Amino acid sequence: MRPEIEQVLQLIQRKDSKSLEEALVLLQKTVFSFSMKVCGQRQDAEDTMQEVLLKSVPNLPKFDNPKALMVWLYKVAKNRCLMSRRKSKFAPKQDLSLEQLMPDRQELQKLSGGPDGTPETSLLHRENAKRLREAVQKLPPDYRLILVLHDMEELSDGDVAEIAGLRLGTIRVRLHRARLFVRKELAKQDRHRMRREPAKPSGEIHLSSQPRQRRCKEMFAELSNYLDDELDDSLCEELEKHMDSCEPCKAFLSSLEKSIHLCRIAPNESPDPRIAARLRRELLSEYQGLMADVTKRDAINIKRI
Repeated sequence: MRPEIEQVLQLIQRKDSKSLEEALVLLQKTVFSFSMKVCGQRQDAEDTMQEVLLKSVPNLPKFDNPKALMVWLYKVAKNRCLMSRRKSKFAPKQDLSLEQLMPDRQELQKLSGGPDGTPETSLLHRENAKRLREAVQKLPPDYRLILVLHDMEELSDGDVAEIAGLRLGTIRVRLHRARLFVRKELAKQDRHRMRREPAKPSGEIHLSSQPRQRRCKEMFAELSNYLDDELDDSLCEELEKHMDSCEPCKAFLSSLEKSIHLCRIAPNESPDPRIAARLRRELLSEYQGLMADVTKRDAINIKRI
């Protein structure tokens, strides 16, 4: 869970204007950064931030635990983002085929060239963060949502399932395919650099055996579960044994791991300060009015007693 959500509740409970404004700043940043990752358009993200916060103000006093607030916020933001699909650059809705996301022989050869040959290496530089965002935006929306919630917002499988309204098994399948898709897109973007590198002789990796190719594909299907410690001990041991004797699979695992890491360290974008400040003034005024009404009702009820 994002620590900002816990801070929001602590600040609201102080019941003073300064603390409330600090809480609204945290909420704005959380909702806006999430919306930018999902919507991909600043205008949509700002509209989502405004709508979610306007809906949240009357409900903030009702929340007494951060998880409930977190789930509610992400659900409302998710629904608003999905409604914005006509204005944003969402990819067409489609299912991602695991077979289509597998690396071909040529890519495995280049991946096996060592750490400098992995397509994601150059993305560690700040100036290439845009390329990661573009790769994420090409994901079909159903998959993008899961990747953003899990790897970029760093929510648990259970929280993602609750927000998305899906079963845990579906979350795991979509997450793995979304990760493979992003890894593949990053590789495509970096292909011009890879072409300048000398290719390893094809004889150095052994992919000619059909049974071995099938076994590699079986291993690829379990890589996300392995990286997230979701495999049981026997399967984990089997996969590690396979990796020890299969350099292409080992290189692919390293490449996928780096892609996931890039998602987790992707910088959060902030809303326009002027727009955010204007919205906070409106929200503060509305919230203070609501609290005044609550105080009056409580006073009337006490007199009646």
